[in-house]
Amino acid sequence: MKQQTSNKTGLVWLVGAGPGAVDLLTLRAYQLIQHAEVVVFDRLVSPEILQLLPANCRRFDVGKSKGQHSCSQAEIGRLLVRLANEGKPVLRLKGGDPCIFGRLGEELDALAQAGISYQVVPGISAASGCAAAAGIPLTERGIAQQLRFISATDQHSGTGQDWQALAQPGQTLVFYMGLSALRDISQQLQQHGLASDWPVLLIENGTRADQRLVPTDLAGAEQAARNENLQSPCLIIVGQVASRYLGSVAEASVKSQVQLWQQEYAA
Repeated sequence: MKQQTSNKTGLVWLVGAGPGAVDLLTLRAYQLIQHAEVVVFDRLVSPEILQLLPANCRRFDVGKSKGQHSCSQAEIGRLLVRLANEGKPVLRLKGGDPCIFGRLGEELDALAQAGISYQVVPGISAASGCAAAAGIPLTERGIAQQLRFISATDQHSGTGQDWQALAQPGQTLVFYMGLSALRDISQQLQQHGLASDWPVLLIENGTRADQRLVPTDLAGAEQAARNENLQSPCLIIVGQVASRYLGSVAEASVKSQVQLWQQEYAA
């Protein structure tokens, strides 16, 4: 899994913390967290996971949220380089899987340019974790042969979304960071051909004990989010698979899993 080597003393581990639930950490991520000396973490890393860090671990919060950036991406890159050059391993902790909308490439570029060694540790993605928490598949034979992950906040691609391609049946759309763009997402998909009653599932804090799942459709998605006062992080799943959500059954399953983990491992 090693991506870059050098003779520098610093080593940066870029680690996926998964969708939020502590027991969905990979074993490698858990071990690195338990022995971390320096950690740089994002807003999407759950408080429960941060509690696993050693008490004497140096912590740097570089979390971003819409309109409130504590650190620019360039500043984060410089911070990683500086900390690595102090000679101790650096844990760069990211929500979900760092390879999916985690700005991984920009941080790898900063490390490579400085000659810093690094390793990437994958995590369970927000899409996979949230779908599992809701008890729905992301793909299904005859219903969803394609799966698309879409960033609703990427302002640097140079092009807009290809709504014509997105508004096709036979696929599942997963919008990351899309809560503030929900009106536009709903309108565009309807204008380009999807029915107003096309299923949508909104998932706030997926896999965590405080998760909320709101089933709706394209026509009612924006109002549903407003009625429930949904907050980020909130994943938006669009497609026929969303109609499989069984409400209280999935909610009870997630809560029981969290309680089981707390009883068996957290005590």
